[in-house]
Amino acid sequence: MAIAKAERLMNLALCLLGTRRPLTKRELRGSIEAYLQTDAANDDAFNRMFERDKDDLRELGLIIETVEGLDGEIGYLARRDSNRLPPITLDAEEAAALGLAAKVWQQARLAGAASGALQKLRAAGMPVAEDPYDTPGHSALEPRIPVHEAAFEPLMLACRDRRPVLFDYRKSNAARPEKRQVEPWTLESWRGHWYLAGWDRERAAERVFRLSRITGRVRLRSDAFTAEVPDHVTVRETVETWAGETATGTARIRLRSGHGYPLRAKALSTRAADDGWDELEIPYGHGLDAWLVEFGPDVVVLGPDELRADVVDRLRAVAKG
Repeated sequence: MAIAKAERLMNLALCLLGTRRPLTKRELRGSIEAYLQTDAANDDAFNRMFERDKDDLRELGLIIETVEGLDGEIGYLARRDSNRLPPITLDAEEAAALGLAAKVWQQARLAGAASGALQKLRAAGMPVAEDPYDTPGHSALEPRIPVHEAAFEPLMLACRDRRPVLFDYRKSNAARPEKRQVEPWTLESWRGHWYLAGWDRERAAERVFRLSRITGRVRLRSDAFTAEVPDHVTVRETVETWAGETATGTARIRLRSGHGYPLRAKALSTRAADDGWDELEIPYGHGLDAWLVEFGPDVVVLGPDELRADVVDRLRAVAKG
């Protein structure tokens, strides 16, 4: 269905760009195969499809003019001069930034798109940036954003297309997953993990989901969003708070010597304890219990009591499978 819609939108765009005069709905219906396949007696179905397609093309950036003819009939066209991009001019620093950004993605889908975009820009005259620190087979700066979760790609597309999703989600302290209906806003990476921020329909509130806890297939729905999408800065702050970036207090832990370097980097104070352990004071915020569990037997929570209880609950849930 997605391929059929993309083909229909492409054919409509080509018709509107290729005409020298406005085309009416009737003429467009007779020129595009997908419209010809609609029930000839059902004008309402065609009109709804056409209006959706027209809105989708405008959302993608195509400028479509609406012109009223002498007979009062409405026609449509997309003038080439109005839809032609201005020349792209980039200096060496801007080209280097684009080249660096293209190296970030490793999965095939995004890697191919980034590589193709760079090739087109270079063909149009974009300067090829040289890395003065680059040596054969090595680069001074090799950014990577690894994505291992199968849910990433469908959720990325759902965020882009503003489509609600349905998936099974297992909370860290739950033995079984439960179904969640979410209006996805954006995907954010934090401490090597990917999170989805969106509107949970059943709970009527914003929620953050860690992709590694999504089980099974992500199913896309066709209905519209019911909640307003906040700006990106607000969503980013929500993810950071939910995942534990924003500290509201401090916690005391015992950490095995030679282990837990990410925790040591965040420590407010560290002192040597006995028998190969250190005692650390670290920032305490939402999500710290989930992070501490990842260090397994190398971490013991000393306080506060609620954090210790949360960590124990998570470990018990993991032990139960």
